[in-house]
Amino acid sequence: MSKRPTKRPPPGLPTREQVLEFIQSADSIVGKREIGKAFGLKGQEKIALKKLLKDMAEEGLIDGKRTAYHRMGGVPKVTVLKVMDIEDGEAFAIPDAWEPDDGAPPPRIRIIEKKGGKVRHAALKIGDRILARNEEVGGGWQAHIMKKLPAPTEGLMGVVELDGAGKGWLAPVDKRVRDSSPIADLGGAEEGQLVMAEPAGRSPRAGVKVVEVLGDPLAPKSFSLIAISKHGIPNIFPESTLAEAELAAKLPLSDEKREDLRHLPIVAIDPSDARDHDDAIWAEPDGEGGFKAVIAIADVSFYVRPGGALDREARKRGNSVYFPDRVVPMLPEILSADVCSLRQGEGRAAMACHVTISSTGKITSTRFTRAIVKIDEVIAYEEAQRRIDDKHASENLQNLWACWKVLDAAQTARDPLELDLPERRVMLDDQGKIAEIAVRERLDAHRVVEEFMITANVAAAKALEKKTAPVVYRVHETPGREKLVALKDYLETFGKKLALGQVITPSLFNRMLKDVTEESEKAQVMEAVLRTQTQAYYGPANMGHFGLSLASYAHFTSPIRRYADLLVHRALVDSYQLEQPKPKADLPPQSGLSDKDREDLGQISDAISKTERRAMEAERDTIDRYVAAWLSGRVGETFKTRITGVQSFGFFATIEGLGGDGLVPVSTLGSDYFRYDETAQSLVGERSGVSYSSGDRLELRLGEANALTGALKFVPLDSDGNPIEPRGNRSAFHHKGKPKHKKYTKGKRGRPGNIRHQGKKKR
Repeated sequence: MSKRPTKRPPPGLPTREQVLEFIQSADSIVGKREIGKAFGLKGQEKIALKKLLKDMAEEGLIDGKRTAYHRMGGVPKVTVLKVMDIEDGEAFAIPDAWEPDDGAPPPRIRIIEKKGGKVRHAALKIGDRILARNEEVGGGWQAHIMKKLPAPTEGLMGVVELDGAGKGWLAPVDKRVRDSSPIADLGGAEEGQLVMAEPAGRSPRAGVKVVEVLGDPLAPKSFSLIAISKHGIPNIFPESTLAEAELAAKLPLSDEKREDLRHLPIVAIDPSDARDHDDAIWAEPDGEGGFKAVIAIADVSFYVRPGGALDREARKRGNSVYFPDRVVPMLPEILSADVCSLRQGEGRAAMACHVTISSTGKITSTRFTRAIVKIDEVIAYEEAQRRIDDKHASENLQNLWACWKVLDAAQTARDPLELDLPERRVMLDDQGKIAEIAVRERLDAHRVVEEFMITANVAAAKALEKKTAPVVYRVHETPGREKLVALKDYLETFGKKLALGQVITPSLFNRMLKDVTEESEKAQVMEAVLRTQTQAYYGPANMGHFGLSLASYAHFTSPIRRYADLLVHRALVDSYQLEQPKPKADLPPQSGLSDKDREDLGQISDAISKTERRAMEAERDTIDRYVAAWLSGRVGETFKTRITGVQSFGFFATIEGLGGDGLVPVSTLGSDYFRYDETAQSLVGERSGVSYSSGDRLELRLGEANALTGALKFVPLDSDGNPIEPRGNRSAFHHKGKPKHKKYTKGKRGRPGNIRHQGKKKR
């Protein structure tokens, strides 16, 4: 921030106007001391200044304390701000403590990136607190980051506990927060209730005060509420967004400039509990061994137009977030679950991807249109599979399976990365309680839909490239050299080699896994390959999709729940002249890309990549809590588990077929000393030679299941199935070679993001 020279006032007691001018023009904090020094005040003049400042505060001219004043209605030069919004990669905040006498709303302050510093926008998220230097520019406020502050919101959702003296304590529901906080004000909350709290004062010793009582912490709705609060997921739509959604929902569906596809017996195949339907598919043989196919996707861009309230809120959310008991949608329900959703038997606006597929599975032609479709049937995966297996499928279903086999042949030749990554499914009963937790079955029906979706996504990316139009790519980069070197070193512990001089492809990893026949060893190698993969993200630069073995890939098939897909639709509208007549309703006129979309594509891509990661973490945390709740009645039972991560302090294991990561501290492994071999991802007993390695399968006893935090603890067993006697509090491990002091943060358990998920919903 450039400093402007401060105008030094003449000596003598200043007037009110002079004080205000000095406070506003100063480039640093202004208190009573600074004012007195600037005006050259001494003795009785300082006393008079104190009275003047008090009078000005009472008159509403200035606000603050004697050490830091600012203009009433303004913002202190240096103060703590709380990030409230992130739009297009830019962060906006309000003063953390804002209590004006006139009840005026807090100013919205744009945060300026700290050049050359460590704090950058990419590191900020909603709810973060920063210390910032603030200035008023052109009628608005902007802040320059000085440093990021520890977030007091972490751990401030918790359960009220009372000690023997009746004093209240807030037990955190975040497993990363270890200690309870003293409660200074219960706010009417009772013991055992889930509450929201905030700091009771500036010092941690002041404790916290309860600001909202949420009720029973083990009620079915609580687990998702905890995740929504913890991760700062927007879950209430502003009135302006809802009002615009109502207007958009009334837009007439005209066949003008739309292809009429209502005659096609097109079907939507989705999970049985799907809350929205983005896509539907149809295929028929072309008479030459190939197929003609249509992938119809909800035409969300017709209803959600750039620059409107709907668009701003959808961009802020980035995506829908799915929990077992609820969905936090990207769009209001009137659009996401009704007007935009491809519902059975109703005419719907769609973006249609027409593809011609050769007998070898090659896409020979593509065409994009805006269309009207009428879904012949919405079918659950399981039902579609049953009809195929029982030979009772409709002609269209049979054609879809036949077309998939052709596409699958091309997919096999492409040889994308294949990792066995089971997906847990939490099923609730009518009261919202857990009925069952199981691994979602992988059916051919899932593969059929997935391959059609990949085909449409590739077609969209290539169609935009052909027009040299902007593309929001789905990028999955090739593993970096550092991770490949770590994998090479790890494989050498198995007597296997990885030549780093060759081109790294998914086929290389697939062959590596196929060559391993022993199941426990295969699980270990698979974990190592998974750790090697980079995290997929969105971006305007094409870096390819390594996991799918594709040169160009974009997300086109889920615009109801992903903002990236909506941007791809808008780009197609522009590139292929698919703009509809201007709506008569009071809505933005265009449905293609706006100038702001084009200019900010990089920032938007970064922002929605963050919201995607936020959603994944929230969904995973919630599943962990459901699993822990499910297991809380089975503490003491023995389970078959697999080690998913090894660190110097112990290892993490997951229950096979169920999930739920639990810690086995190294101190519970017995009296032996265990050295941590980082290369081999193992803990090895120095005397016994007993080792615990990533991927190992073993039986463990469940020692603890905390439904509030989602944390599990396992007890290791000896060869007779009895608990191993804990060693005590002495140090239990030695590093192999030079010690590496790595800070351990609970919750970061070395679980890389999935690359190849089940079904179509995570591509």
